[in-house]
Amino acid sequence: MCAGEVTPMAVERMSTGTNQVEVLDRVLDKGIVIDARLRVALAGIDLVGIDARMVVASLETYRKYEEVNLLERLLKV
Repeated sequence: MCAGEVTPMAVERMSTGTNQVEVLDRVLDKGIVIDARLRVALAGIDLVGIDARMVVASLETYRKYEEVNLLERLLKV
């Protein structure tokens, strides 16, 4: 082998099937909330406003957190 030669290296690929399943399981167990707001204004006057919230979770996780949110709202009143 001469100086400056590049030798090919073997690339090992891990199976992504189990990783995707683990990620999906974790997302459904813990849940993800994406909260987005879009405002279009001209001269300080709102022309268009969009509020969106997306929740990704299992039904069990959603119900658990919804009960907590309901109790918090009731205690604030």
